[in-house]
Amino acid sequence: MKNYPETATERFDGANLHIKYCLHFVKKFIYGDILEVGAGCGSFTKNYLNKNLKKIILTDLDIKNISDLKKRFKKEKNVKISKLPVKKINKKFDVILYFHVLEHIKNDNAELISAKSRLKKNGYLIIMVPSGKKIFGNLDKAVGHFRRYERSFFKKKLLKLKRVKLYSLDIFGYWLYFLNKIFFKKEIFPSKFKIFLWDKIFTPMTIVLDRILNYKYGKCILVIYQKN
Repeated sequence: MKNYPETATERFDGANLHIKYCLHFVKKFIYGDILEVGAGCGSFTKNYLNKNLKKIILTDLDIKNISDLKKRFKKEKNVKISKLPVKKINKKFDVILYFHVLEHIKNDNAELISAKSRLKKNGYLIIMVPSGKKIFGNLDKAVGHFRRYERSFFKKKLLKLKRVKLYSLDIFGYWLYFLNKIFFKKEIFPSKFKIFLWDKIFTPMTIVLDRILNYKYGKCILVIYQKN
């Protein structure tokens, strides 16, 4: 897809309310030495970045994303940009982050094994992925998703890691995605207007409904593991 990642990452970059909502559940677990895998253009990074974090390494394999990350965080002394995959990074981390990245990786199990090996003792592995195999659509195909996930994938002891938290988020987003798949079959990337509506109008409502539903249903799965 010629316009990926520019189109997908730049449009999602404006969904600040949704991003901050998701980060609300994990910010207290983000500390020390951080590795964010597949950071894109830094949409999540910009919202958790602070001077108290010891060191942040942002990785991506896309040249455009690497360029965007270098420009965006050039003044941040505790941020380093890397083109290396996780298995080639010779360092241990307190926290490893995968925000909408694992679905892009064909062998996700091997990737998680590599991530686990680079976690310090008591370190956290934080993963967010798209959920719902039934709503896999044009956007998923266009941006290189191999899959959408179900909650059953994230077992309590995945790779012998301890599951600390498991959330399903954005129930309104799930139904919007589902309806968009039905009525806009040829659409690949949602328009900026649709992103605006989803983020600014429906996210405030989904925050309330997600809580009522006890975070059991939604368009995204957010899970936190700890290495013993």
